[in-house]
Amino acid sequence: MSDEKENSVTAEGHPSEPVESLEQAEGTIAEETGQHDAGKEPDLTEQLESDLETAREEAKGNWEKLLRSQAELENLRRRSKRELEDSHKFAVEKFSRELLPVLDSLELGIQAASPDETNHEIVKLREGNELILQQLTSVFEKFNIEVVDPVGETFNPEFHQAMAMEACDEAEPNTVVRVFQKGYLLNQRLIRAAMVVVAKESDPEKIEK
Repeated sequence: MSDEKENSVTAEGHPSEPVESLEQAEGTIAEETGQHDAGKEPDLTEQLESDLETAREEAKGNWEKLLRSQAELENLRRRSKRELEDSHKFAVEKFSRELLPVLDSLELGIQAASPDETNHEIVKLREGNELILQQLTSVFEKFNIEVVDPVGETFNPEFHQAMAMEACDEAEPNTVVRVFQKGYLLNQRLIRAAMVVVAKESDPEKIEK
């Protein structure tokens, strides 16, 4: 009889112990999987935070580069605009500088011909030179070329070139008393300094004598 029971259990082939072992194995696997996932979660969060911080730093760096590029472009635009304006304003600088000796010669020729001259030919020549001088002066004014004729003004080394010092009781020291050659400005830029004589203090000993 006992042999039959044993055979019947063997025939069914499913004892209770293997079933319990399978359930325990499944539980163990689930626990290990949960523990493994729990261990991964903090690592993943740290990685994401690190990546986010790196992205922020890169974005900040790119933004600063963009701002610098915009500033450089704006500076370049302003510089180009200024250079273009200067090229228009001072385009005739070299040409006007070459004309200055012609203007000087006309003025000297007019000064050489005395206003009291009675010779008809000389009078006509003087009048012709005066007319040319007026026309040339009008052209200079049209292109913003100004005369620097500083008689009686305080000596200014930016616009005047001192050729000599002269004791003069009638003028304050460091004052221009005579102009050898007029100076000129083009749009407030000096193209030729005025050559002048500057007053200095008189010698006290000579004054007493």
